[in-house]
Amino acid sequence: MTTSEKALVIFSGGQDSTTCLLQAIATYGHENVQTISFAYGQRHAIELERARWIAQDLGVKQTVLDLSLIQGITHNALMDNTAKIETADNGLPNTFVDGRNALFLLYAAIYAKSQGIKHIIVGVCETDFSGYPDCRDVFVKSMNVTLNLAMDYAFQIHTPLMYLSKAQTWELADKLGYLEYVREHTHTCYLGVVGGCGECPSCVLRNRGLEQYLASKSK
Repeated sequence: MTTSEKALVIFSGGQDSTTCLLQAIATYGHENVQTISFAYGQRHAIELERARWIAQDLGVKQTVLDLSLIQGITHNALMDNTAKIETADNGLPNTFVDGRNALFLLYAAIYAKSQGIKHIIVGVCETDFSGYPDCRDVFVKSMNVTLNLAMDYAFQIHTPLMYLSKAQTWELADKLGYLEYVREHTHTCYLGVVGGCGECPSCVLRNRGLEQYLASKSK
């Protein structure tokens, strides 16, 4: 089913945002979908390279914004390739970037309004998330209200993966006909290893979810 309404997908080139992009294309049509990606000083370039390749391959417009100024005011392992990835005493992974999703949603909304787009799609998830407070449903809903008030515009922020496990996210990609595409072309590894290191928290979560889905599918 397609619609004449337009959507903007916050797009990193990872499993989650790519699955969201594929679903958006199925819902709104190629011609009504755009992506927005952010260079914020992440520790490896492969993420943006994957995003660029996938956007071109799927035939959707990509806009890349430079938000690297955030490096000057906060520090974390996701933007420091010398830092060891670990969990702090408070239970929060040191890969958490303070304010990142708030910034992403703000800039995505500003761009969306300029394009006449009301639907903003982001692949955050509460079910299998890494303890990041800005992946919670309550945050996204509050940000939706704030952006609508700030710009007097009827934004609708969609989080299609919010309550899905990683296995269910793989299932969604499969139902869309893109299981192998997501498996082969997306990048999730925190360490920037092509094909994944298999050991960082992101790789473990991704691989475990895939194993669970494939096991359930074979029953």
